[in-house]
Amino acid sequence: MTVSVAFRLMREPTFLILTALAAEPSHGYGVIRAVEGLSEGEVVLRPGTLYGALDRLTDEGLVEVDREEQVDGRLRRYYRLTSGGAAALAKEATRLRRHADAAELRLGGFGNPAVAS
Repeated sequence: MTVSVAFRLMREPTFLILTALAAEPSHGYGVIRAVEGLSEGEVVLRPGTLYGALDRLTDEGLVEVDREEQVDGRLRRYYRLTSGGAAALAKEATRLRRHADAAELRLGGFGNPAVAS
């Protein structure tokens, strides 16, 4: 499979992190909870994984630090989606929707195997 340098396929955790931040800025624990909710418990991020991803996404310009505040003597950093992050998320959502639509069309002759036992 050839992937252009300008567009790299997004992994599911990255897609869900950006989706979690699309509504409003959030701190790490809030993102972890949002991702778990968005994925109906299928994706559970560990803090180390999340913060590594947030660092990478910040370096790529897809998210940025919104603000920092002290809570119980600890620094809580809030992240927000950038306009570039919103564009990347929208592009990936369109790509995934197109693939899901193609799968559902081709599965038409099988009824709905997702609910069949």
